[in-house]
Amino acid sequence: MIADNLKYNWSLKELQQIYNQPFPDLIFQAQTIHRANFLPTEIQRSTLLSIKTGGCTENCKYCPQSAHYETNVKAKGLLDTEEILVAAKKAKADGSSRFCMGAAWREVKDGKQFDQILDVVREVSNSGLEVCCTLGMLTKEQAEKLKDAGCHAYNHNLDTSPEFYKEIISTRTYDDRLNTLKNVRASGMTVCCGGILGMGESLDDRLGLLKELATQNPHPESVPINLLVKVEGTPLEKEGDVDPLDFVRTVATARIIMPTSYVRLSAGRLSMTEELQALCFVAGANSIFAGEKLLTTPNPEVEEDTRLIKKLGMSFKKLEIENECGVSTQSCEVVESRASI
Repeated sequence: MIADNLKYNWSLKELQQIYNQPFPDLIFQAQTIHRANFLPTEIQRSTLLSIKTGGCTENCKYCPQSAHYETNVKAKGLLDTEEILVAAKKAKADGSSRFCMGAAWREVKDGKQFDQILDVVREVSNSGLEVCCTLGMLTKEQAEKLKDAGCHAYNHNLDTSPEFYKEIISTRTYDDRLNTLKNVRASGMTVCCGGILGMGESLDDRLGLLKELATQNPHPESVPINLLVKVEGTPLEKEGDVDPLDFVRTVATARIIMPTSYVRLSAGRLSMTEELQALCFVAGANSIFAGEKLLTTPNPEVEEDTRLIKKLGMSFKKLEIENECGVSTQSCEVVESRASI
């Protein structure tokens, strides 16, 4: 399957058949589809920064930023603009082509803080980086403002299947999440949407999540697959581990049913061996998050990721910019006239 023949009516039975096929056949199918749509040795590196941390009114059982749980995460207000811009500049210097900003809000509220974020989005976008935001629920008008400011993508995860969702979150409905995705899509921003493995869900719940993603038309351009980071103080701190090969099977299935999406290894990479990450790349994952933290949980250091990618003979995707004639080119550096941060 290639980009000209995408499918949007996947059934759970079809996903079960894909997932459960012999492992060599599954990986071969995923790698074949991956090579038809992407450079197989190229990984996109993204940086995620928490610009407003903790104190969230949601009760997501996996999240140390929830005000419902006693964790070591302390609530902090919105970062200063200059501090965010310095972080974006460092991300670009470290080789990231996407800069993501996350705020622990249930929903975006119009006003001074949202206006500040819009200004930051403009600055970071003008530097040549892809800008992604994850700020909670959005109205149609707010999504349009982010798009107009230069926000390339918006992250809003479904987390799990509709059936298991109520076991994890009760302060926001699945339909609330789908409505935000609808507003993001209508604005013209690309969609970043995925979920978390290891929350006590069944295999059918994992495949049910993938089904929800793969029956969207168009598919989410970015699909983050998170491995639960078990944080002390959260209700899921004692959940069992996910079998590594089950994780790889999930990545491969996502690649097969969403051929043109970036499949992102997100939270939980610190607990993954180099061999597991390499196998995920072979299965079709082609993006990682960089930086010492993903919002509030630990993440491999930039240098560690660089060593791994070099060891595998792979490379990081370079920044895509437009020259003065509007022609898209690739470069690790952004032309001086646009380097505002």
